[in-house]
Amino acid sequence: MLENYFTSKYWSIFEMSDVKKELLAPCGLYCGVCRIYKAHRDNDLEFKKQILPTLNDYGAKSVDDIACTGCLSDGVIFHFCRTCPIKDCIKNKKIEGCYLCDDFPCTIIKNWPDPLDKKVMLRSISAWRDLGTAKWVEKEEERYRCPKCGNPLFHAAKKCNKCRVIVDLD
Repeated sequence: MLENYFTSKYWSIFEMSDVKKELLAPCGLYCGVCRIYKAHRDNDLEFKKQILPTLNDYGAKSVDDIACTGCLSDGVIFHFCRTCPIKDCIKNKKIEGCYLCDDFPCTIIKNWPDPLDKKVMLRSISAWRDLGTAKWVEKEEERYRCPKCGNPLFHAAKKCNKCRVIVDLD
């Protein structure tokens, strides 16, 4: 009888202890695979120098600006993510993320300035709804691995930094 309560739907509740809630960006761009988060977490100055030009339009003027401990953390939050209109929206609606919103995809997402981020949000939010949080995080972490060598990669990666194979993970 008790095993009926441990279906996959309920099981994800028990697995949530492995999920870092501060990395659950409401927009569906999972922070655990974010280049800014990874560069800051690993204190990787060379990586920060490489990605700085791609982040100028998002408020990064120097490598010191490339710092984040997760969208929902109490620590350092990347400039663009601090001012994100999606965070204000979910706060006003009193929900955890777009995956719980009946208006998804809303005008904020439809008019998102970065086409790659928008593509990932549309894919990711639907997956988050379907899979639940724990399984969605697991799938995002699996997705952002090099298909050739298994090296962990990040959202928007163009090639593996280990084996140099070209990737298209988004």
